[in-house]
Amino acid sequence: MHYVKLDDFYISSHEITQKEWYEIMGANPSAFKGCEDCPVDRVSWKDVQTFVTRLNEKTGLNYRLPTEAEWEYAARGGNKSLDQKYAGSNDPKTVAWMKSNSRARTHPVGTKQPNELGIYDMSGNVLEWCSDWFGKSYYRIKGTHHNPTGPRKGVERVVRGGSYKYDASLIRAAARLDLREKSRYPDVGFRLVLTEK
Repeated sequence: MHYVKLDDFYISSHEITQKEWYEIMGANPSAFKGCEDCPVDRVSWKDVQTFVTRLNEKTGLNYRLPTEAEWEYAARGGNKSLDQKYAGSNDPKTVAWMKSNSRARTHPVGTKQPNELGIYDMSGNVLEWCSDWFGKSYYRIKGTHHNPTGPRKGVERVVRGGSYKYDASLIRAAARLDLREKSRYPDVGFRLVLTEK
């Protein structure tokens, strides 16, 4: 356990969909095509940076990947948190597409119960990229972390939330995983944060 202080931010209510990706990028890399409301998948951390750059140029806004701290704060329900094991429930079947109910594929976003903040799919469906480098012991530093962004360098990036391939133990709000930033898998997608800066 550690204390984190975060400035205000907005986070998307669901993962970026195949339709939203196509509107910006003009192509759909997903393994599970034919479901434009399913999360885009098979996108690397680097691919997401290109998407974000184009989206920001098009909108004039400041979208980016969430930090790991922002992602977990939102997944746990923010200041409305009921301290549940999964993002919105202690029963993963109500909030997550996972190994036991997904039929080994992604599903349309927002079809399970949201968490306390009205955010969908933060447990299951697809793993979600965060902006941070992965550091196994990063949060062991004592004290309050103000807007932490993870280690300054690393080998792999943080992914959170688990996916349709995972058992319930790996889709908990606290579960942390890491992937190389050029990795593309059919169970990896993302959601975005919007800030004023």
